[in-house]
Amino acid sequence: MLYTWLRVVRLQHKAVILLPIILTGLVGFSYIKEWVPAWGVALMAFLSTLIPSIAEALDIQTHVHELERLAAEYKALQDRFRRLARITALGDVDEAEQELAELMDRMDTARNTSITPPQRYFESARRQIEGGHYDFAVDLQAEENPSRKKSE
Repeated sequence: MLYTWLRVVRLQHKAVILLPIILTGLVGFSYIKEWVPAWGVALMAFLSTLIPSIAEALDIQTHVHELERLAAEYKALQDRFRRLARITALGDVDEAEQELAELMDRMDTARNTSITPPQRYFESARRQIEGGHYDFAVDLQAEENPSRKKSE
């Protein structure tokens, strides 16, 4: 879900940077005034100055960096929890409990940011998971048959 949201936020961030440049460039061309009414040129000029202010007010840049960090942290935690369940938990119980406590502390730290994606990204992630896009049965098959090539 975070990666889906991150892709959209990155696209919005790029649009916020490029749109004012493009609009300002268009307004600067003298021949654009022949094709576009004066109010259209004024609107483009107004939007080219308004978009950066809106982006600053919404703090879009921070969201991009925060989402990148959180998505990476959750993915790393997912891998570590899976490793704990499949490897560490099969060995020493005390060691497994200690590692679980450390991972739960990291999870609590990641959750403290309280960043909440819009509902549509939850729904999109659910559809992708139910559609089999994120089925970890591949990991189990690779463990059962180590001679199988990863490219298959």
